[in-house]
Amino acid sequence: MANDWATFGADLHLEVRGTRLRAGLMDALREAVRSGRLEAGTRLPSSRQLAADLGMARNTVADAYAELVAEGWLTARQGSGTRVARRAAPRPPAPSFPELSASLEQGRSRSPRPSAPPAGTGRGRPAAPVHNLNSGTPDLASFPRADWLKAYRRALTDAPNEAFGYGDPRGRPELRAALAEYLARARGVHARPERIVVCAGFVHGLMLIGQVLRARGVRDVAVESYGLGLHDGLLRRAGLGTPVLAFDERGTRTEELAALDGCGAVLMTAAHQYPLGGALPPDRRAAVVDWARASGGFVLEDDYDGEFRYDRQPVGALQGLDPERVVYFGTASKSLAPGLRLAWMVLPKGLATEVAAAKGDVDWSSGAPDQLAFAEFLRSGAYDRHVRAMRLRYRRRRDQLVAAVAAHSPETRVSGIAAGLHAVLALPPGTEQATLRAAAWRGLAVQGVNRFRRPTVPPTLDGLVVGYATPPDSGWQGALQALCGVLP
Repeated sequence: MANDWATFGADLHLEVRGTRLRAGLMDALREAVRSGRLEAGTRLPSSRQLAADLGMARNTVADAYAELVAEGWLTARQGSGTRVARRAAPRPPAPSFPELSASLEQGRSRSPRPSAPPAGTGRGRPAAPVHNLNSGTPDLASFPRADWLKAYRRALTDAPNEAFGYGDPRGRPELRAALAEYLARARGVHARPERIVVCAGFVHGLMLIGQVLRARGVRDVAVESYGLGLHDGLLRRAGLGTPVLAFDERGTRTEELAALDGCGAVLMTAAHQYPLGGALPPDRRAAVVDWARASGGFVLEDDYDGEFRYDRQPVGALQGLDPERVVYFGTASKSLAPGLRLAWMVLPKGLATEVAAAKGDVDWSSGAPDQLAFAEFLRSGAYDRHVRAMRLRYRRRRDQLVAAVAAHSPETRVSGIAAGLHAVLALPPGTEQATLRAAAWRGLAVQGVNRFRRPTVPPTLDGLVVGYATPPDSGWQGALQALCGVLP
């Protein structure tokens, strides 16, 4: 049964420490306000919603809110909810927070399966793809067209004339302000509008960062053992080397960075490793930030699906540990649709001006009307509502996937499922290619784990990367049946 907290209201990222829940919650809220992460006027979730999110009694949250109102940290007004009060206080350095971890699971060793095509598919060539379980795409049929149209109309009605000019290469100020508030509240990111650069997708942002790092004299950007080869290629085309960090059952071995001479940055998917699905453990999160501080390097954090989590409390962005050493990348491609071409970078002070200048040289950006519409979509709460609804839908699909695999192939281990839009199904050693061929004969598009393995990494895992978010509702059951048909 899905948790009720997955279905209503706006997200608020908090780290509650200690065993005294009310005191811990109050301390976390005070610190979020004191540090400036939650700005004056920010509306907080209802006591019911926050209690469900944090696994607390509603009275505990209501009492904490009431006491913070009495202390002047919050305000409460009928019809307006609970908001952060206006306070005149200096902003200290960004705080760190304790991290949550999730271990990556590995497949069990089993005997290989035969590679012959299934009966009834014919001979000569595989069937054309009918079902799509490739990862990296949300359910496009669920794009919130009506709510987006409302936001677009309001945004265009209120847009100043200058919004239709060439504009600021950093992006529309309305969107950067809305993103700063949302990211601070929902992802624990320390963001200021002047440090945000809006770009046309993660790839565009990575191209800009690669260009700036190379101009700074950086030679290498380290990458994880598993990831998208497209990203490596972009960095190499910028003139950067891409040494590979080793990987084990706990994830990427960030301690190896200290031995990489000339490495000036590392590209990571720390909250939900792509594609294997684990969260980087706390000690390794600390190690990568310590390396960046000691070496003067940067962590390039790709938070591609950070809004979607199911069986765990949210893992905050790595950027919250040190905003001056971490470049945070976010995108609407997984939460809304890749066709919007909307993404953003939250940059350290020393990089923000250089990245904006690099972007201005080519002026490759999302259109101002889309940016204004997305800003309205964020401010109105429609984005939070959409994410909550999709989180529930994707969790149901994930649960159906796990149940179907357990019933049809009980020896198949499913991992990487606590968050995100895809799962990893372990296969017997040496059978990945045969399984992919069998899937093709059934008209099923699905990816193998080794598609994402860096060329220098030895093949030690076999499995399928199953994008359960990709099919529309009408095609989900058929795709699931086709998948079960190729499992041992």
